[in-house]
Amino acid sequence: MTTSPSQSPMPTVRPAPVTVLGLGPMGRALAAAFLAAGHPLTVWNRTPGRAGDLADRGATVAASVEEALRAGHVIVTCLLDHDVVRAVLPAAGWSGRTLVDLTSAEPDQARALADWAADHNIRHLDGAILTPTPAIGTSAAAVLYSGDPQAYEAVREAMAALGGTGTYLGADPGRAAAYEVALLDLFATSVHGAAHAFALTSAEGIAPGDLAPFAVRISGLLAEMIPRWAEQLRTGRFPGERSTVASAAATLARLVEAAAGHGLDVGALTAAKRAADRVVADGDGEQGLARLVPAMAAASAVTGKVHRLATPGHSARGATAGVPAPPTRG
Repeated sequence: MTTSPSQSPMPTVRPAPVTVLGLGPMGRALAAAFLAAGHPLTVWNRTPGRAGDLADRGATVAASVEEALRAGHVIVTCLLDHDVVRAVLPAAGWSGRTLVDLTSAEPDQARALADWAADHNIRHLDGAILTPTPAIGTSAAAVLYSGDPQAYEAVREAMAALGGTGTYLGADPGRAAAYEVALLDLFATSVHGAAHAFALTSAEGIAPGDLAPFAVRISGLLAEMIPRWAEQLRTGRFPGERSTVASAAATLARLVEAAAGHGLDVGALTAAKRAADRVVADGDGEQGLARLVPAMAAASAVTGKVHRLATPGHSARGATAGVPAPPTRG
């Protein structure tokens, strides 16, 4: 893992020409950051008229993706999804250019794009943006990269224009996407939990403002818990002196009953309870909550393999490289 500093190194030559394909909110933010850093910039979007003031600020708006490709040395894609990337990118015209795909994708999709790029002699790097559009170009930006190390070195100086920290995670092209989906999983389930909690208190006649001061304390608990869990997962030991899976299972049962009593969707709570119940059934109910992780990983091992094999366009090249086995039962 390599982390670049927030400040771009002083360029010794003229900044590399950059092309940005995709001008949604994030694409426009990326383009603005490259312009601010002095890079000659060409932009293109499938739907014309999305460039905003980029042309007035010095960007060239290409009429076609082929024109945009010819103009840049670093080709940055930030499109709707993986399918659009594959539909948009030409197979020819890449000599002397590097593709940096910042489109959100599943890990296997990132690997499939890397395979396609290799088949067409295209130097490719995958990336995942971890911060919202206002952070791009500032010290708060964070971007992960994975894939061909030579591609990373070729674009490292140019991508520093995005600000903050750029972290290279290794040669597996799906690694950045794997981090992204895991972090989005954490965010999405946390957002769902907050919404569900407010809905439950609303059903009980509690004002949102009355709950909020207590709810914000949960974020502090998570901030302490996450690194502690990481260490427990590293060692495979899950002490239960703070809380146990058995206690969590009992709590989840009460939560399901309370929420269902108000007609709320209990799908997420039921899934959490199933995971805890599996650990209890295995005889590990008195272990700490991090014990849920290897239980979930073990349950997904077979179904995950079936899913990967059944996914259209999946490539097995490097699909499991560097992926650690789940911790053994502690």
